[in-house]
Amino acid sequence: MDNIIDFMKKNFKSLLLVIAISVSLVAFTVSDFKSTPKNDPEKDKLLIELLTFVIERGHYDPVAIDDDLSKGIYKDYVMALDPSKRFFLQSDIDAFAVYELEIDDQIKNKELTFFDLTYTTYVKRMEESTKFFKEILSKPIDYTVDEEIDTDYEKLPYAKNTKELKERWRKQIKLSTISSMAEKLKLEEDKKKNDAEHVVKSFQDLEKETRESTLNSLNDYFSFIKDLDRNDWFSVYINAISSRFDPHTNYMAPDDKERFDVSMSGKFEGIGARLQKKNDFTEITELISGGPAWRGKELEPGDIILKVAQANEEPLDVVGMRLDNIVKKIKGPKGTEVKLTVKKVDGTISVISLIRDTVETEETYAKSSIIERNGVKYGIINLPKFYIDFENKDSRDAAKDVAIEVERLKEEGIQGIIMDVRDNGGGSLKTVVDITGLFIEQGPVVQIKSAGTKKEVLYDRDSRVQWDGPLVVLVNNFSASASEILAAAIQDYKRGVVIGSKQTYGKGTVQNVIDLNQFVRGNAVGDLGALKTTTQKFYRINGGSTQLEGVSSDIVLPDRYSHINIGERDLDNAMPWTKIDPAVYTTWNKQVNFDKAIDNSKSRLANNEHFQLIDRSAQWTKERRDASVYNLKLENFQKEQVELEEKSKEFKIISDYTNNLVFKPIKDDTALMNKDESFKEKRERWFENLSKDIYVEEALNILDDLQTKPVIKGDVNLKKKEKLVKS
Repeated sequence: MDNIIDFMKKNFKSLLLVIAISVSLVAFTVSDFKSTPKNDPEKDKLLIELLTFVIERGHYDPVAIDDDLSKGIYKDYVMALDPSKRFFLQSDIDAFAVYELEIDDQIKNKELTFFDLTYTTYVKRMEESTKFFKEILSKPIDYTVDEEIDTDYEKLPYAKNTKELKERWRKQIKLSTISSMAEKLKLEEDKKKNDAEHVVKSFQDLEKETRESTLNSLNDYFSFIKDLDRNDWFSVYINAISSRFDPHTNYMAPDDKERFDVSMSGKFEGIGARLQKKNDFTEITELISGGPAWRGKELEPGDIILKVAQANEEPLDVVGMRLDNIVKKIKGPKGTEVKLTVKKVDGTISVISLIRDTVETEETYAKSSIIERNGVKYGIINLPKFYIDFENKDSRDAAKDVAIEVERLKEEGIQGIIMDVRDNGGGSLKTVVDITGLFIEQGPVVQIKSAGTKKEVLYDRDSRVQWDGPLVVLVNNFSASASEILAAAIQDYKRGVVIGSKQTYGKGTVQNVIDLNQFVRGNAVGDLGALKTTTQKFYRINGGSTQLEGVSSDIVLPDRYSHINIGERDLDNAMPWTKIDPAVYTTWNKQVNFDKAIDNSKSRLANNEHFQLIDRSAQWTKERRDASVYNLKLENFQKEQVELEEKSKEFKIISDYTNNLVFKPIKDDTALMNKDESFKEKRERWFENLSKDIYVEEALNILDDLQTKPVIKGDVNLKKKEKLVKS
């Protein structure tokens, strides 16, 4: 949900000027640092100084670095370290609390006392916790004891002593195993019902299996934690500081910055394989369609990477190495060679040579489908992110791709478009302005306001309209940032109907990524990473901000989150909603059935039993979400599960729903599906999901109502219907 804009760089010149004037504050030379150990306190101090300096001068509305900020940092940081209160003792918290109102002073004085104390204490408690869970899982768990656990961790006090902490671990482990135990018992019972000869596993064997599985999971988790070093935890501390200015001001360590760039552009240079850590081993979980590993046909999911070599260099053993470090060694510039020694799924050892190339993560990109109903063709465009490659303007971006999809759908003869930005967390502001311009005549799209400056209005200056037909924008609670700008502009122009959740996420701020290395002369401390900080707020063309309130749908469709607070309004440090003067714009006057389509939809919803069921399910979801006390006696737990299962049967029809619509690929995708099995599988999976989507079905109903000529419904000769639509 990060909205990064390239043109913001010009507005940052004023900050750079201030930095140039104050260069003595932050411009260090190589001689200032004699050595650069991996965990360098001097580098940490420099990082804090740089962060606060840039935030104070570059943030849209920086809060004061005072006791109130200190309290917020303290709360967020301690909670980030121990969210379930299973590591720290009350005595630890008492020691930390001494600094609750002093963190602001330590920031100003570049002191690390509080961080050092929390870090050393955390490492110690983690080691102790490893002993706890291994000891607890070394013997059978007694499920006959009638006891409860409260998982409302925010209200839960910290353990007074080690004995109490260990008891907390025991209950939490019992909670994590009791569900698996109940499922295993039921599975054995069902097997016996279906096969009289099935030999039911004993309770003791099932209990042992459950413990061993839990032990493996905890070992994996603690193995991951063990891989983290002081720098990783310092990043957590730095982010506790930066995020108190607002939820979207974050420090990005070098690796995080690289991942962010990949997520924005949708591509990277490497072999095109997804990896995951399993204990000390690294396993290939997926090959990205079109990448070198996929093209080479030698690697496959399940292969274990043992060694990595660069071209003709000696192979390096990577067993036990951190996953991040292994990824760095495998990725590299396009055209270079990497050799992987892998243990194949069948147990054989192979050395596989690959030439790195640009890999595009296809699921990031826009995609479209044709839907034919009642002889009328409609199109749906799914846009997961407003992606762009800031380094290469000739590369693909969301605006170019959506324009291509619109043109392809027009060639198929579609009569309306659904623009699906559900779960789209945002991205490039430039692309959303361009995409909005595909559907409107020239005019303002969004207003931008920087601290202490006049507003800037971003326009679509192209008078051409690529699609002037019926349009529906489909949103949900997780449509954020750039998605909200698109929905707001389409709504303000009355260009299309916005349908979905009651309101979108509510992120109406703009962030700029600032490379911190540029402020250090002759940098000898290594890569300092980057700061993503809020530099602007954006406003709808009607003057209202999307911040906090989001975009309210023209037609509200209930979903599973209808009764749960989700989004910016649920964050205690979110920036407020504000309003400025509206821009000058003219609403779209070519959609004569606009109001009628909205009224018709609301009438359908009032009588739609399935949507009513979804709303009841959402109410029940809220009740279950608020429940925090669980009984840990197996007999009672099983009884509660049966009751919950009976209740959930009422809502099972929701997941079984099908809309009886047929989704087809456009011509270009059909050709690619015939050549690429992986691409074909992903498209078919998407079509299957769409065929169960009641929200898309209602979007189509609205497109029907938006038609300037009536859509014939019922069993009518297809040729007659096609003739009517084309006339």
